[in-house]
Amino acid sequence: MAELAFGIIGNVIEKVGSVAYQELGLAWGFKRDLKKLERTVSIIREILLDAQKKQASDRLLRIWIGQLNDVLHDAEDVLDEIEYQALRKQAVATYGSTSTKVRHSFSSSMKRAFPFKLAHKIKGIRERLDEIAAEKDQFNLTIIPGDAHIMRQLRDPTHSFVHPSTVIGRYEEKQNIINLLMHSDASKNVNVISIVGLGGLGKTTLAKSVYNDERVVGTFQLRMWVCVSEDFSVARLIKEILQSACDTIDDNWNVDTLQTKLREVLRDTKFLLVLDDVWNEDHNKWIELRDLLIGGSEGSKIIVTTRSNLVASVMSTDFTYNLKGLSEHDCLSLFVKCAFKEGEDLQHPNLLKIAKQIVGKCKGVPLAVRTLGSLLFSKVDEREWKFVRDNEIWKLNQNESDILPALRLSYDQMPIHLKRCFAFCSLFPKDHVFYSDELVQMWMANGLILETSINKKQELEDVGDLYVNELLSRSFFQDANKILPSLAFYTFKMHDLIHDLAIFVAQGECSAVELGNKDIAGTIRYLSLSKMGQEVPKCLDKLTKVHTVMLTALQPLPMSLVESCISRFKYMRLLDLSYSSFEVLSSSIGTLKHLRYLNLSYNKRIMELPNSICKLHNLQTLRLDGCTKLKRLPEDTRNMISLRYLVVTTEFDYLLENGSFNSLRSLSLFCCLSLKVLFQGMDGCLTNLQTLVIYRCTSLTSLPLNIKHLTALQQLVIYECPQLCLMGREDWRGKREDNNLKVSLRSLFIGKLPMLKRLPL
Repeated sequence: MAELAFGIIGNVIEKVGSVAYQELGLAWGFKRDLKKLERTVSIIREILLDAQKKQASDRLLRIWIGQLNDVLHDAEDVLDEIEYQALRKQAVATYGSTSTKVRHSFSSSMKRAFPFKLAHKIKGIRERLDEIAAEKDQFNLTIIPGDAHIMRQLRDPTHSFVHPSTVIGRYEEKQNIINLLMHSDASKNVNVISIVGLGGLGKTTLAKSVYNDERVVGTFQLRMWVCVSEDFSVARLIKEILQSACDTIDDNWNVDTLQTKLREVLRDTKFLLVLDDVWNEDHNKWIELRDLLIGGSEGSKIIVTTRSNLVASVMSTDFTYNLKGLSEHDCLSLFVKCAFKEGEDLQHPNLLKIAKQIVGKCKGVPLAVRTLGSLLFSKVDEREWKFVRDNEIWKLNQNESDILPALRLSYDQMPIHLKRCFAFCSLFPKDHVFYSDELVQMWMANGLILETSINKKQELEDVGDLYVNELLSRSFFQDANKILPSLAFYTFKMHDLIHDLAIFVAQGECSAVELGNKDIAGTIRYLSLSKMGQEVPKCLDKLTKVHTVMLTALQPLPMSLVESCISRFKYMRLLDLSYSSFEVLSSSIGTLKHLRYLNLSYNKRIMELPNSICKLHNLQTLRLDGCTKLKRLPEDTRNMISLRYLVVTTEFDYLLENGSFNSLRSLSLFCCLSLKVLFQGMDGCLTNLQTLVIYRCTSLTSLPLNIKHLTALQQLVIYECPQLCLMGREDWRGKREDNNLKVSLRSLFIGKLPMLKRLPL
């Protein structure tokens, strides 16, 4: 839990220390408390790294961290109220209000009640934090440098021997690696081959099998095996490579003598070096070691096993072999080998059926198969087998060498800024197909992307995309596929075992609740509900401070549940009602002043949105795709001054008019069959729009002349618009004599436009 507190603390310090918050604090009389709050949070942050290391073995420390997380979340909520009121004031100043009464109410609340209540809340938060900070001394926590945020948990060192009978499957993979070893590259003396894959996938076993193959033994004059693990100390690695090559070395040799001896041993020698379990992401460290290894003769090879494609890149890999899972047949053979004594066979037909089901949940990961097979070693009671089959892997007792500790090691090595983002993914079901842009928007809505890591040229979306790519590189996400070549969005999945890990590390913060699940912690902030039936589940009674509610896959969606969530969770930042089926969205949605993400997609009955939705000044994402009965957007949509993503399906003939929408980054129009006018009266608006997608808008005949004002537009997709010709009285880029026109377009994808004769020049 301590690692999850880092992200919250980062957000709190970022906001409290900003000029805007300090000015508001001065105007509303609580600047002093803000300063004290910032100081206390900064002190706590210094000792959290030590708390992270000690929390596993200290129950009282875990309780203390839980209390800290709770008050930090409350601090985020209170600071969010300040931000909302500032946005509300900006919206009223820019566009006015639809009601004099509302404007008067807003003005009076700003002058009297709100600042007083807010000052009281901030003082309460500050006092609670002071109490928690005072208790830290009992745990003897010390300050650890910020660059030591990764927990160092050394796994047991590996060795090079493997008995052939213990290797099941991997014949084709072994042959492929051996073929690479036999191939000589005249341009280099030494080539690097990286075997990359999920923890527990069998990378080390495959490397051992290759290392001991007769063809490999006969090809290389010298073979060396070194388990690198997390400590990529060049001095240590030189010593261990020499020990593998020479058996003994003099302990009195210094580093200079060691490197000289290493170069002597390798000179004009065709060698194979296996660097097993590499985590190093420092290219300079690798270069320092590599320069000592390039003296071998042509055809020398280095095999690197790692869980990260980034590490493979850092190691100047010439060929990356991405290891896949074992076949179902091989997994079953391995399971039987682990579950039964040598010479025994799986005769019981019911156990064989259960065994196949158990193997299925391992999804091709050998270490998971070994873990579950070993749990059932010499057991024939069906109840015990069904218990293993029906429980998540993270709920089963395991040894340090089993699958969950192996995967947890990958999590512990993850940078802190990724840990909350990864834990958030536990809300989705197994085999869920993620869309990169949607996930980034959800992270943004919950403040999981740290603004402190953004330089002046980066936006939150850019950093979020880097987060996704880093999780892909570390094998936490897999099966990435581009949606369209011209779009930066892509899909990916999580391996089932990685999903189990996410559930494990997210306990107390995230919960995916199904019908009949009565066990839910009161500290939950991120909630996914499914298969709930028509009654409001009683498990919600203990929850009040939830930030995320996902009500997907509920058919039909009970409106009582929606109303209950809106009235109960006033600090909600994300509300997903996709695939619901109701005609009217409650006007109470406007009370969710913290809301940043609202998904109403594929509600085929909803006809209009309440105008109260325009009070959501914090709203960043509004998804209305697949809402085929939706008439038009509310009149005051422009008051949603933070809106960055808008996805719409509408049956109206025009979309927006008389609004600036300068915060909008992405606009997607799907199946707007009656749409004739894209924008109306919006010249000089949409100045930050970067992505425009127009899909199956069958009545659209031309793009508006004011599209020339979209100077920030980078991605344009137009597909299946049979009436659209792109040519009109004026070129859509603007008048030809407009030599000052700035164009930012980087990618263009068009298709199924039968009226298109030629592209605008």
